[in-house]
Amino acid sequence: MAMTLRLDDTETAALRDQAAAERRSMQDVARAAIREYVARRGHEAMRDAAAARVLEVHANALDELGRI
Repeated sequence: MAMTLRLDDTETAALRDQAAAERRSMQDVARAAIREYVARRGHEAMRDAAAARVLEVHANALDELGRI
């Protein structure tokens, strides 16, 4: 699926510089960055869900510890 990504001048220059440094196309660098961002956000969501579950399961124990 094709899309248009509009960047400001600073973002374009940074992307161009990074692509040149890696000897890759700007598109390749941008697509890799998007993949990494999505993967990281997915892991963060899983971590947050796990933390919420721990708080839910151990709510009574945490309340007792808070009273000590």
